[in-house]
Amino acid sequence: MTVTFLGTGTSSGVPMIGCTCVVCRSLDHRDHRLRVSVHVAVGGRSLVIDSGPDFRQQMLRARVTHLDGLLFTHEHKDHTAGLDDIRAFNFRQQQDMPVYGEPRVLQQLQQEFAYIFAEHKYPGVPRVVLHPIERDDVPFDVQGLAVQPLRAMHHRLPVLGFRIGGFCYLTDANHIGPETRAQLRDADVIVLNALRREEHISHFTLAQAVAVLEEASPKRAYLTHISHQLGRHAEVEAELPEWIRLAYDGLKVEV
Repeated sequence: MTVTFLGTGTSSGVPMIGCTCVVCRSLDHRDHRLRVSVHVAVGGRSLVIDSGPDFRQQMLRARVTHLDGLLFTHEHKDHTAGLDDIRAFNFRQQQDMPVYGEPRVLQQLQQEFAYIFAEHKYPGVPRVVLHPIERDDVPFDVQGLAVQPLRAMHHRLPVLGFRIGGFCYLTDANHIGPETRAQLRDADVIVLNALRREEHISHFTLAQAVAVLEEASPKRAYLTHISHQLGRHAEVEAELPEWIRLAYDGLKVEV
């Protein structure tokens, strides 16, 4: 399995519009973060988790030429706004795009992208097939792959992460219950959000994320959904244990 970090930033991205802090002015490419997303290549299949507003740019930069499915963690716009750009894959592959998400999330997509689901469609709109994730306690099938949902809370909003084999991906969370913590055990790689150092209403801080990872004890871990408030990549990473790294845009990880 090859995991490519398409974006590792928070909802505003890094640099943030109008900001002149040391992170936003950094010349280190690792401090330039598009909205959070990953590409997973496994068993000849190509999957993307979340299509935020930078989706087109991310697909071009990562040179993704085929996509077998799109998984959504939740309905916030920094995770869904790029859905329209799956049209290119429709055209190339001559088939509808399988889209996976909880019923609430799929309903939100139908509202925000109503033209995609209209009875009489405008020519050339994206073509999708919706696959509701009805349960978070059993794996679901994605193109022949078993994907285990990972339940977490984003303040009061239930969100999903996903486990595929030894790879676990969780973003936009500030609480993980005992069931999910058990599902993280024995993982080879865990990706977890770490927004900043200060407390936040809906995201893990750096210290909180490290504590979760130390309990889960994977072989390797990567932090994502990072804001400019966390600090410069090189300085923050130097504080972390060797087995926990800051993810950055374009990083590829073999699992």
